[in-house]
Formats: sequence, C-alpha cells, structure tokens
Amino acid sequence: MELSKRYDPKDIEPRWYAHWEQAGYFHSVPDEREAYSIVIPPPNVTGVLHMGHMLNNSIQDILARKARLDGKNVCWVPGTDHASIATEAKVVQMLREKGIKKSDLTREQFMDYAWEWREKYGGIILQQLRRLGASCDWERTAFTMDESRSTAVIKVFVDLHRKGKIYRGHRMVNWDPQAKTVLSNEEVIYNDEDTTLHYVRYPVEGGHGHITIATTRPETILGDTAIAVHPDDPRYLALIGKNVIVPVAGRSIPIIADSYVDREFGTGALKITPAHDPNDFEIGQRHGLPVIDVLNADGTMAEIAGHFIGEDRDVARKHMTQKIEELGLLEKTEIYRHAVGRSERTNVIVEPRLSLQWYVDMKSLAKPALDSVLNGEIQFFPEKYQNVYRHWMENIRDWCISRQLWWGQRIPAYYLSEGGDADVFVAETREEALALAQEKTGNSLLIIDELRQDEDVVDTWFSSWLWPIAVFDGFDNNAEFKYYYPTKVLVTGWDIIFLWVARMIMSGYEYIGQRPFDHVYFTGMVRDKQRRKMSKSLGNSPDALKLIDDFGADGVRFGILSSSPAGGDLLFDEKLCEQGRNFCNKIWNALRLVKGWEVTDTTDAKISEANSLACAWFDALLARNLQDVSEKFTQYRLSDALMGLYSFVWNDFCSWFLEMIKPAYGQPLDRKTMDFTLHAFESICIVLHPFMPFITEELWHQLKERKEGEDCMMSKYPPAKHIEQQVLDSMEDLRTLVTGIRELRNEHNIPNSKQITLYASASNPLIERRGSTVLICKLAQLDKIATDSDAPDGSMQILVGQEKYFLDLPIVRNIEEEREKLNKELEYLRGFVSSTEKKLSNERFVSNANPEVVARERKKLEDGISKLASVEGALARLN
Repeated sequence: MELSKRYDPKDIEPRWYAHWEQAGYFHSVPDEREAYSIVIPPPNVTGVLHMGHMLNNSIQDILARKARLDGKNVCWVPGTDHASIATEAKVVQMLREKGIKKSDLTREQFMDYAWEWREKYGGIILQQLRRLGASCDWERTAFTMDESRSTAVIKVFVDLHRKGKIYRGHRMVNWDPQAKTVLSNEEVIYNDEDTTLHYVRYPVEGGHGHITIATTRPETILGDTAIAVHPDDPRYLALIGKNVIVPVAGRSIPIIADSYVDREFGTGALKITPAHDPNDFEIGQRHGLPVIDVLNADGTMAEIAGHFIGEDRDVARKHMTQKIEELGLLEKTEIYRHAVGRSERTNVIVEPRLSLQWYVDMKSLAKPALDSVLNGEIQFFPEKYQNVYRHWMENIRDWCISRQLWWGQRIPAYYLSEGGDADVFVAETREEALALAQEKTGNSLLIIDELRQDEDVVDTWFSSWLWPIAVFDGFDNNAEFKYYYPTKVLVTGWDIIFLWVARMIMSGYEYIGQRPFDHVYFTGMVRDKQRRKMSKSLGNSPDALKLIDDFGADGVRFGILSSSPAGGDLLFDEKLCEQGRNFCNKIWNALRLVKGWEVTDTTDAKISEANSLACAWFDALLARNLQDVSEKFTQYRLSDALMGLYSFVWNDFCSWFLEMIKPAYGQPLDRKTMDFTLHAFESICIVLHPFMPFITEELWHQLKERKEGEDCMMSKYPPAKHIEQQVLDSMEDLRTLVTGIRELRNEHNIPNSKQITLYASASNPLIERRGSTVLICKLAQLDKIATDSDAPDGSMQILVGQEKYFLDLPIVRNIEEEREKLNKELEYLRGFVSSTEKKLSNERFVSNANPEVVARERKKLEDGISKLASVEGALARLN
C-alpha cells in the first residue's frame, strides 16, 4: 500500500480505535497472567474533557498500554462521579428553564428529572476520552450512584455507625448559601481578597464611653452576644465585666476576658458572634454565651435578626453600615486584604454556620493509612508528597459527610415521626430500621409509615472513597476482586490528596485490611506558559477536542506529556502539540523513504561492511534506549521517557541511521540491511505505542502484511538485551567526527558537492574498524580518508577524544584571525582546567560529593587537558 505524503489522523484514529474496541482488546477477565489494574479518578458527570483530564488520562493510558505490551492482564476501570452539588445545580437550572421550581417537586419527582439529566449528559466525557485513545475496559464502566456502588455506600455507613465511627452532632460548618449545603474543609478554596474593615463603637451601658471593634461583617453584629478583650490588655481592664449596647439591635451584652483575643489586630477588642464564626463559637462555649443565628440557609437575614429581614447578606451589610453611620457609631473604614473562603463548586463566599450534621471519626481510621505510606507499603511518586500527606494525617479532623441535597445516596438514618430526632435508627433498609425501633421502644405495633428517613445525602467523596473496592464489588469478596485488588497505581492530582487519596487508603485498611493501590503518581497542575492555572474565567484553557481535531490525538498526547515533569506543573503551549504532529510526520516520512528503496540479494562488500556496522550500532543504541525507557517507567518519569524516545527516533534513527544505510540514487539496498531496518522500525512502533498509539498502529500494519489479531497494541515489548558499549563508543566518535567536518564545511561555505580529503593516523581505532571509513566518507561527503601521508600545511584539525584528524579545505586562510580565535580558546581552557583542578584538590569536595559527580569532574578535567594540548598544538603549527 502506498503511503500518503502526510499523516492524516482524522482518517486513521477513529478507524483504529473502533478496531481495538471491536476486537475486545480493552476488556479484561481474570486469568493466569499478572493483573495490572487501574481505576480511573471518576470525572464528574457534569464535566467535559479539559486539559487536566487530558494529562491524567494520557498518563493512565500510557501505563496501561505499556503493561499490556509487557504481557500483563490490564484492567483499566472507567466511570463517573455523581457530583452531588454540581449535578443538582445543573438539574435545578434545567428545571428553571422549563419553568419548574425545585420546591414545587417532591423528592421522587426531582430524582426522576435528575436521572433523566444524567442519562442525557452524564456519559459525554467518557465518549470524549475515546477520542484521546483511552483504552479503558468500557464494559466495566461504573457510576458512583449506580445500584452496586450505592449498596456499598449504605453498607459502609451502617457499619461505621455501629462501630461508633459515624456520629451526629452540632458543630460549626462551612455553609454554601447558594447550594444550601455544608461543605468539607477541603471544598473551600481560600484566596486573598480586598474587603472593608469597619470600626464600630459599642456604647458602654450606663453612659460611660464606648469600646470600638473592627469587623469585615457588620451584618452579623445583630447576632453578637459579647465583646471579648485579652485579660492582660491594660486598655480594657476596667471594662471587663461591664455591658455594652449592640448597635442597631439595642441589646445589652457583656465584656468578657479571653486569652484568644489578638491584642494587635484591629482595636484589640473582638465582637463575639457564636453562630457565625468557629473561633467565636469556641469562645462562646467557654463562657456560656447564647447563640443567635441571624442568617437563613440561603444567606438572607433571618427573622431573629430583627432588621433587614429577607435581605441578602451583602445587601444587609450595606444597610447595616448606613444605619451604624446614622447612629454616629461608625468610627472609620479601611481596606483590609485577607484570605476569603469560597465554595469550590459555586464560588460564593462560604458562611460559617452552626449546624447538626453527620461525621466520621477520622482519628480512628488514620493510623494504618498513615503507616502504610511512611513505611513504603504504598509508594508516592514524587516522594515529596509523603510530607504533605503526613502533616494532614497527623492533624486530621473529623469528616462532615452529610449534605443538604437530594441527588446522592440518602443517609440510612430513620426517626420516629412523633419522637423527634432524639432516637435515631441506622440500618441498610427501612424494614431493618423498623425492627430496631420496635426493639428499642418495646412497641411491636410500630409500622413503617411511622418512620421518616433523614433528608440529607452523604458527601460525594463518601461514595468515591470506596472506589477501588466498589468497582470490583469487593464487599462480596468475590474471586474477581481478589484477582484485581489491590490496584497497581493511582494517577491523580496532588490537590485531592486529602479529599480522595487519603480516604481511599483509610477505607482499604478498614474494610479489606490491605492497601487499595501499590503506587500513587501525582500529576502537576496544567498551567499556561505564563504559569497561570488554566480556567474558563481567564480564557486560557484551550478546547481539548479542538486540539485533537487540529493536531491529532497522538500530537496532543505528545504535547501534553512532553511538558509534564513528574509531579511538577505542566506549562502548556499549543506549539508542543504542533511539535507532536511534526514528529508524527517525521516518522511517517521515514517509512515512506524506506518503502521506496529497492532490495537486492547482492551488494558491494565495502557497502555491506558499512551497513553491518550501522546496524550493529543501532541495535546497541536500541538496547540502551529500551533500558532507559524501562527505568523511567519504573520511576514514573514518563515525560523524560517520551523525550528520550523523541530524540532517539528523530535524531538517531531518522537523521543518522537511515542516512548511514541509504543507498546511492538508483541503487538497491541489500536484503539483510532492509530486514534489520524493518525490524528496527517495528521495535520503534512498539516502544512508542504507549505514548502515540494511533500512528504506531498504522505504521505497524504498513510495514508488512499482518494476520488477524497481529496488532501493535497486542504485540510484545522488546526484551532487554546486552548493550554493546564498545560499538556505541566507537560510533559516537564517528558521529562526533562527521559533525565536526560538517561544521567546518558550513563555517567556510563549502558545499557538499565539493569532495575533500580527511587525514588520519593509520593506527586510529575508529579508522581500523571495518566499515567505518565508508560511513565517514558517505556522511561527511569526503573524497577519501588518507592514512598513508601527512596532512598538507594549513589543514584544519578536528579532535575526537585523544585522536587528531586533519581536513584539507580548499580555502584561503586568515592566519591572524585563526590565531586570535585560538588564543581566546586557549585562555578559556586554561581557566577551566585550573578551576577544575582546584575543585578536585579540595579534599572536602572529593570525600563528601557523590562518587558519580567526582568521576564527572575528573572526566571533564581529562577532556579539558586534552583540548588544551590540541589548541596549543594548533597554535604552534600556525606560528
């Protein structure tokens, strides 16, 4: 089949993906092979493919495809997360567009609409992952709210409650007034913002002056129940125990002393609003203060506030400020920059709120999860994230798992309709809860209708922390679960190390007594070339699918991986995808070149020797690169592995090897060399396949006719073999020599058509190697290599290691310019040699430095002395 002039991914990529999927290559069933399982970090059902997904899933696919080539039984489980807050917001928006309010629906009606929305939009991102080449086992696609996963969530909730590790209590929480639900600490994003600091006077009761406080939230003054000062602050000692009047509210509240107060902030006096600040709540608990919650769940002013009822908190803040100013109690205002917490999902400012919620006792789960990482049972890549993990685990707080939503797994807690919330019955089914209620109350006549279920759902993360267990139905303890668990590696962003990674490890040890994965590879953040995080608001996040349209999936995978250091942030630039597309074209054209050569069974002996040397060199180079790539896979340095292969294929294979064996115009290539070249091309396809699966599969089939099922994706990774270092060293000298000749040609504008002579010693090991002189002459466009005579006066010297070569160039030389240039080089080399000798004479450096570093310095000194001698010799000849 004749290859087109350019590689066209739009034709090739969908064709091969459909073939792989139809052939069942992605599906896994347990067998005698070693299992290699990965669970996808489930993207939200509300999501579409973005750059973070592209990076994460490209890495997972690379690992999965490499493991298949290594003969392992790969099971990459895909799925989506139900994303309670985000999805409920989408459904509410959809209903609003239909003229329906959520409040007008029953829970069951709302859930029908939610499932309808999920069926329509929830699988979009999984379809888009196919465009990227993701080789997931689509037959195993899971959803955090499907029947199997929901059953597991309820089972675990009930179990932890019975163990005393889930409890219900009143605490200060992070409240999202737009979504009207509690958030975990990890779902609150803090950024420095400018706000207004209001200095407000509170009149001392009895007409004895006033005390001034500073607050950014004057609307919460209506919920104040005390003013606190530091017990050692001399400014306020006389006021402790007295009362002040709350501005606008007109209530009398005490001035109390508490060492929590920062004497340096503001005025040193702190308004205490226990319902609206966690620290105020703690102070209020210590001093027995009442709690007045002046805000409704939606962030509007509550009736108990007595003023601005129903107004949004931001509007009420303005009106409260105006009212305080009218009363003559506003001393001043100033701009104050501080950390403001916003909801990760809705971006509204989070409201601290006292609320009754469900919690997991995390301290009881943390120890085995922490130990497993610190003792290396679970390995982190990069290792630096161990310290981040340890700090969080050692300072862990209980996890608030209830959410005031309808979309999600409903909390399996039941209450008696007439009994309030004092008695709670937690059970997997309503029938089990009824039996518990009958037993506790001693009333066997209780019926199911007398039980009401908790209105809240569990946090989405309470579903996904069971992911590695639940996707294999691990709670059934089946044979398939035992085969695939623990999974091999988790690939995820470091930003959810607490939200997800730590919790999965906890659940693994709590329920299986075993780690959920062997390795965790943390990717960096995708940023633009200005180091800004990619976001829709900044407009700096490219359309992922358009990138695939423009550059092909292989080009995009190359672009995103080439700039992704292990664990470091990725500075993305579309030019990298263009580089990936150009790489595809380079390989494509290389095959077009090879397939255009005729083949013969006979050839000139000297050419055969040269080709044999070229093949031996490339075979050794391939062995070294295979070893290097394998090591980098072990270390999860995938970007380094890809860029090493890029250089190997582009420079070593295309620019050097193919030029070495390329027959003269109109001449054929010997069959032995052609067979080796096609075999080398096959190896390149296999090694590159995990990174660039589509073009490698196409090239694989263009190389020769294949049987059914004989695809690159299902081939075997080339085995490790002995590296012929002597061949590599010799050919490296050859390339250095050829490069030196080419540089001198360019420097003096001597065209390749002009044949020139190289002079060398007859005892030169490189010249003595069979086939080398033919290759040097061919690559450097030489007339001949003379070993039986001295170089003419004025010849240019090339130094390769310890060996000297002289090139007779047809040029008129400017001796003074050359002398000046050589003198400058001589001065530099003398300084270099001197500084290196000084470093190596330092006993502290030699004894403390890594032996490899010392060896490199000694090699640098050796090379420097050699070059110095060469330059001195060149100067002597000029003089």
